[in-house]
Amino acid sequence: MVVVALSGMTLSMGGIREANAAPLPPAGHVDLTYAAEKALPAVVHIKYVQTSKVQSVDVQSDPFEDFFNDPFGFFGNPGGSGKGGTQRRQVQTPRREASGSGVIISNDGYIVTNNHVVDGADELTVTLNDNREYSARIIGTDPTTDLALIKIDASGLPSITVGDSEKLKVGEWVLAIGNPFNLNNTVTAGIVSAKARSLYANGVESFIQTDAAINAGNSGGALVNTNGELVGINAMLYSQTGSYSGYGFAIPTSIMTKVVDDLKRYGTVQRALLDIQGQDVHNYIDLQRSRGEEVDLGTNEGVYVAKVNEGGAGSDAGLVEGDVIISLDGKPVTKMAELQEVLASKRPGDKVHIVFLHNKKRQEKTVTLKNAQGNTGIVKPADLDVLGASFKELDDAKKRQLGISYGLEVIKVNNGALKDAGVVKGFIIQRVNDEVVRSLDDLQKIVKEASTSKEPVLYIQGVFPTGKKKYFAIPLEEQ
Repeated sequence: MVVVALSGMTLSMGGIREANAAPLPPAGHVDLTYAAEKALPAVVHIKYVQTSKVQSVDVQSDPFEDFFNDPFGFFGNPGGSGKGGTQRRQVQTPRREASGSGVIISNDGYIVTNNHVVDGADELTVTLNDNREYSARIIGTDPTTDLALIKIDASGLPSITVGDSEKLKVGEWVLAIGNPFNLNNTVTAGIVSAKARSLYANGVESFIQTDAAINAGNSGGALVNTNGELVGINAMLYSQTGSYSGYGFAIPTSIMTKVVDDLKRYGTVQRALLDIQGQDVHNYIDLQRSRGEEVDLGTNEGVYVAKVNEGGAGSDAGLVEGDVIISLDGKPVTKMAELQEVLASKRPGDKVHIVFLHNKKRQEKTVTLKNAQGNTGIVKPADLDVLGASFKELDDAKKRQLGISYGLEVIKVNNGALKDAGVVKGFIIQRVNDEVVRSLDDLQKIVKEASTSKEPVLYIQGVFPTGKKKYFAIPLEEQ
């Protein structure tokens, strides 16, 4: 190759480039064997079992069912009424098995995986790279980020080195390691295709996108860099067929590290909020243009503030609708996923420096982040496992919609007392055992009292999103 030195540039047969540009990588192929050998022993196979259960479910009955099936009641059909409508029936659910992956992060048996890998499991079995098997227990889960922490009783285990996902660069080589289709210890290679992707699958997300093949069973496995360091937890694939088609997504360690630490220390994630609603600036501009309106926000990047909740950190910072957040905690913010990634590393009480545009003019403010309850206290885990559901306090819009001033919305229903009773996602709990329920603390207190009483029953009153009121009597197992 002929190279001619010029002032400030290097001219070669390959073209012109600046002399102070990053050096070209050495010629030759990329060797990923070191990374694979280092990371493989720490990636495990997780077997999920949901045992068969007898559950009460609502079924739509036939008004003539009793007459034709058992007209004289010889068979003692207790579910039939002969009147039609909804009835409670006892059904046997089938045994379910599934599998996924996990990553050992400490030699005493802590393993990170996806929440959706362990959600609803009655039994978890972990198989190591050397085929040793252990029963695992769940330490904590966080559906908002789709992460879970489980543990096996063992010591001296091979653990992975946790790397810094913020240092990842687009185009950098990575390996995806897991157990797709129950094919244990599978390694695929690719590059970082993009960072801070949002798929709107979880409440908090800033995915690393990669073209390393990720398939069913890879969930919870490791995304590692060329040093064999963990940079992400493989979470999902984008596909119209259900199999790999070029797009895989991993939760970055910048989010994972904080979630895992919170689950170990507090039993639940201490989530810091700005308490605003927003969207990517370019999406907002595109939406307005589609409506025939031209918008000038002073920037084409950042987070457009659509709503500021009163009393939150965003309100304290002086944010109002129409402002654009361009930096948080010294880090540029070009889209919502980047804002979420910064916040995901914080706890209530942390101070952050926020830079935003108001009427296209730059403003700066240091604010204290708060939790969902609007304060900086430690959030304690709700002792609500027996209910088998997740809840959130009502926002102002929902209150106005339903004409109510308080309540807890059921945002997810797993196996448990609520599902058995027929409570569904979206139902709003307002009173339990004749006590008003405004917060998770209220519900936790009532459940604890009821579960230790002589009559462990919850009498729940509430309303569906349609406005229809409903009453449930839910027996609890004594704790």
